[in-house]
Amino acid sequence: MMIVTSGAVAFGKQRLRHEILLSQSVRQALHSGHNQLKDMSLPVLEARACAAAGQSGLMALYEAMFTQYSTCTAQVLVTNLDFHDDQKRQNLNSTLQELLQMNIVPIINTNDAVVPPPEPNSDLQGVNVISIKDNDSLAARLAVEMKAELLIALSDVEGLYNSPPGTDDAKLIDIFYPRDQQSITYGTKSRVGIGGMEAKVKAAIWALQGGTSVVIANGTHPKVTGHVITDIVDGKKVGTFFSMIKPDGPTVEQQAEMARKAGWRLASLDPDQRSEIIFRIADLLTERREEILAANKMDMELAVGQLPAPMLKRLSLSPAKLNSLATGVRQIAVAAQDSVGRVLRRTRVAHNLELEQITVPIGVLLVIFEARPDCLPQVSALAIASGNAVLLKGGKEAGNTNQVLQQLTHEALDMFQVKDAVQLVSTREEVEDLCRLDKMIDLIIPRGSSKLVRDIQRAAKGIPVLGHSEGICHVYVDAEASIDKVVKIVRDSKCDYPAACNAMETLLIHRNVLRTPLFDQIIDMLRNERVKIHAGPRFTSYMTFSPSEARSLRTEYGGLECCMEVVDSTEEAIEHIRKYGSAHTDVIITENEVTAEQFLTHLDSACVFWNASSRFADGYRFGLGAEVGISTARIHARGPVGLEGLLTTKWILRGNGHAVADFSENGTMKYLHENMPVVQPVASQRDSN
Repeated sequence: MMIVTSGAVAFGKQRLRHEILLSQSVRQALHSGHNQLKDMSLPVLEARACAAAGQSGLMALYEAMFTQYSTCTAQVLVTNLDFHDDQKRQNLNSTLQELLQMNIVPIINTNDAVVPPPEPNSDLQGVNVISIKDNDSLAARLAVEMKAELLIALSDVEGLYNSPPGTDDAKLIDIFYPRDQQSITYGTKSRVGIGGMEAKVKAAIWALQGGTSVVIANGTHPKVTGHVITDIVDGKKVGTFFSMIKPDGPTVEQQAEMARKAGWRLASLDPDQRSEIIFRIADLLTERREEILAANKMDMELAVGQLPAPMLKRLSLSPAKLNSLATGVRQIAVAAQDSVGRVLRRTRVAHNLELEQITVPIGVLLVIFEARPDCLPQVSALAIASGNAVLLKGGKEAGNTNQVLQQLTHEALDMFQVKDAVQLVSTREEVEDLCRLDKMIDLIIPRGSSKLVRDIQRAAKGIPVLGHSEGICHVYVDAEASIDKVVKIVRDSKCDYPAACNAMETLLIHRNVLRTPLFDQIIDMLRNERVKIHAGPRFTSYMTFSPSEARSLRTEYGGLECCMEVVDSTEEAIEHIRKYGSAHTDVIITENEVTAEQFLTHLDSACVFWNASSRFADGYRFGLGAEVGISTARIHARGPVGLEGLLTTKWILRGNGHAVADFSENGTMKYLHENMPVVQPVASQRDSN
C-alpha cells in the first residue's frame, strides 16, 4: 500500500496565518498608545511557503494515525524531474520497493516547496508520459511505475457521474469504459484540488492503459470511509470501476431501465392482451417441452454431486411438472383479465367531483431465486398479469434451463412488443449489488433458503423486501384431538416435503396426551418416517428416556427432524408460538370448536389452520394459480402472495369544474367548488369482484 496525499499547503496556510496574526497582535500591543496599526488584513500567502511550513504537520498527523495500528510510515517527496531522469526514477523505485518490503507505508506528495505553479489546463502527454500536475496524475504515474495492481482515487462524490452530481439526470456510472468518454459531461472542479473529476478520469485512463486497475470512490462519507478501501479490494460494487473491456450485453442498470420503460407499455395494454401473452407462455411450455427438458438435463448432470438432494429435487423438471406448471400459468392468465385498473372504491365528494381508488402495478420487481427454474415462468406470468416489469436473478445451477424459459417468455411478450419487461440478469452481479439499485427497483422478492432471505433483507437499503426469513411452523395437538386426524396431519406437515418453508418444525403436545395411545401412535409414525426428534426442556422432564435435547426452540431444520415440546393449555401453546415461531404457518388439531376459535383468533401468524396440514400454506392450493413467495410481513401482503400481492393502488379525482379545497380555521375542510358539502354519501361503490 502506498498513499499519495495532499494537505501540506493547507496545513501550512493554517499555520502561517496563525503566526502572522500572532505577530501582528504583538506589534499592535507594542505600538499601543503610539501609532495604531490600521491594516490588520492578512497578506496573500505563497503556496510554496505554505507547503514548506505544512509538511511536518501533515506527516505528524499520518504518523499519529498509523502508530495506533503499529504501522510505520515514511515520507517521500517527488517532483516532475524525478520521473524524467532515468537515474532518479530508478532510485525512487528502489526506495519505494525497499519500504514496501519492510511493511512501511510510503506517504508520497509532490515537493510543493520547490515545484513551479501547477498548470491545471495542460493535458496528459501521450501514453508513455504523463505530466504530474496534481495528486491524480502523480498517483497514476506511480501506479504504472510501481506496477501496482489497483489505484483507488478518493473523491468527495460517490464516483464518476454522466453529468455533474446534483443535476436532475445525473447517474452514477458503476463501470466506465474509455471509449465512452464522449458521453460524460463534467462540471466545475471542487473548491479544493486542481483538476477536478476530469483530471481524475484522464489520470485513471492513463493508469488503466498502463496495466493498473482503477476505482474512483467517495473518501469523505463518515459512515463508509472506514470501509471503502477494504470494500473495493473485496470486489464490492463501490464507486466507479474503470475497465478496457466492455461486455456484449447490457449492464444490470441498463436492464432495469429497459424493464421500467417496457413495464409502462405492458401496464397500458388491454387486460385481454396481457392474458393472451400469458396463455402463449403456457402453450410454449408444452410445445417446447423437449427443448426445456434437454436444457434441464444439462443442468442436472452438472449439479449431481455438487448440490444436496433437496436442491436437486427442486432443480429437476419432468413432463408432469411442466404440465402442472402450464396449468398454473393458465389460471394466472384468467385472473389477469381483472387485475390492473380495477375500481376498489368510488365516492362522489362534491358536485361534478368523483374520487376513485384503482389497482395499479407496483413498478419494477427484483425476484431472486435459487435452483428453481419453475419459478421463472410462474413469476413472469404473475408480473405480466399485474402489469409489473421484473428482473429475474436465478441460481447459476439452473443457468441452461433459465435461458430457454426466458427465450419462451420473450417470444410471448414480443407479440405486443414488450419483451424487455421481463429481464434475466445473467451477469455476475452479487445479490448485495442488486439490492443497492434503490432508484430502479421498487420491490425485492427473494425465493430460496432462509439464509438468502436474511442476506437480502440486510442488504436491501431503501427497497422493501417481501418474504420471510424463517419458516418455523408449529402443529399443536390439543387434548381433544382425533387420533386419525393427528397422525395424518402431522405426517403430511413434516414428511411430505421437509425442505419446504411450510413444513412443520415444532410439534406441541398437550400434557394430557402424554402416555396415551395417541402419543404412542405419533411417536411410532415419526419413527417409521425416520424423523429425528429433538426434545424441548419440558418434554425432557416428563420422559424417563427422552430423545436428545433441542439446542434451541427456534430452529428451522429443513429436513426429517423436528422439535417436540409439552404445554399445559391452548393459552400456553399460543404463548410458545408467539415467542419461538416466525409468524409463518401454525396449526391446531382439536375437535373442540371453542378451543379452535381461540387459537385462530389470538394467534397472529400469516396462516393459521384448524385440522389441516401446514403444507396447505401454498399459493396453488389457495387457488392463486401460483405464488411469488410467502410473506410474514405486517403490511402490504401476508401469507402466499399471488397476483393481488403484486398490485398497489392510486387515487383518481375527476372534476368538471375548477375544484378548490377550502379549509376552516381548525384544519377541517369546509367545502369544495361551488360551496358544495365535502362528502355526499351518494355513490360509495365497491367492485362486485
